[in-house]
Amino acid sequence: MPIRFRAGARPAPAQYGKLAAPHQHRPDVARRALLIGLGAAAMAAIAFPPHSATAEDRPIRLVALGDSLTAGYGLPADAALPAQLQARLQARGHKVVIANAGVSGDTASGGLERLDWSIGDDTEGVIVALGANDALRGIDPAVTRKALDTILTRLEAKGLPVLLAGMYAPRNMGETYARAFDAIYPDLARQHGAVLYPFLLEGVAGDAKRNLGDGIHPTAEGVGLIAERMVPAAEALIARIRAKRGAATETPAPVRG
Repeated sequence: MPIRFRAGARPAPAQYGKLAAPHQHRPDVARRALLIGLGAAAMAAIAFPPHSATAEDRPIRLVALGDSLTAGYGLPADAALPAQLQARLQARGHKVVIANAGVSGDTASGGLERLDWSIGDDTEGVIVALGANDALRGIDPAVTRKALDTILTRLEAKGLPVLLAGMYAPRNMGETYARAFDAIYPDLARQHGAVLYPFLLEGVAGDAKRNLGDGIHPTAEGVGLIAERMVPAAEALIARIRAKRGAATETPAPVRG
């Protein structure tokens, strides 16, 4: 059974998405920047190898796989969602590091294409926050569902717990489209047993004070509110990872003849 964290049942405001301009993002440039960042992180790991530590001592390493809402479009790196969520979790005593694998302009299918090289070997859990661009561009919900289903299936095969951050379709896309799109996230969370955070932009969508001038991307303050509200869901993900660590370190009982 999935753990469901309801941040509120309000649908996305009608104005959400009206100012969308798919051409404003450059996924190719963003992907190159992500590759450079991941390469730098790898070099740092080689230059400064971690000291040996017990399973409980070493930090939990998460990857946030998403689009511009994850990447922190228009914001400094430390104001992006992964950084702000990490800071809040650390303040609550969790040893956690969240890698930012957000690529501006990415759809769920784009996230699927880069899944394997976005998830490092030391990753212990994944936050999947994709689909906003699918809804803004009116991509067939069946296509989005299939891509997200495949992502969750592959992560499940790797034994990685998942927090699935949901998205609502803009109401101006029509009732039929919205109903089909909105159902994707609770359905897949139930199917794969993922932790569900129903609406990534809860409390932020449609609020001019918490969004940049484009009316789509949150300000640093808006991202902070998202991070604060996501903490319980992130802690549920962390609890699953700790339980998995504990199971892996348990010593089997000796076989008696």
